Amino acid sequence: MVGLTEKQLKSFNRSLIELREELLLLLDMSAEAGDTVVLDQTKVGRLSRMDAMQQQEMSNACRMSYKKRLIDVQHALLSIKRDDSGSCEYGWCEHCGDAIDILRLEVKPESRFCVGCQETAEQS
Repeated sequence: MVGLTEKQLKSFNRSLIELREELLLLLDMSAEAGDTVVLDQTKVGRLSRMDAMQQQEMSNACRMSYKKRLIDVQHALLSIKRDDSGSCEYGWCEHCGDAIDILRLEVKPESRFCVGCQETAEQS
């Protein structure tokens, strides 16, 4: 199977750079939301404190998701670079070696696996 064209690689590189910037911004914006909850219980009831703690946990979960996705984006940006032989690893499944469907890359440009391998990994 033939890899991506130079034009497609440049387009995905731009998309990945934009996604990286968006994720960095989201991480920056959500930094305070993950801080330790400190409420004066003489002024705020237990339910408000529990709600604040729940929101903190949700924020932390989102931040972890952003961080994981950022790592995948960074990996994709490295794999899109051509090596000395003129080939690149981007767009090829890291498990089976087949080409990743371009529609999948358009939806999730940091994809490391084809749909079949991704489904197998998620089931196990």
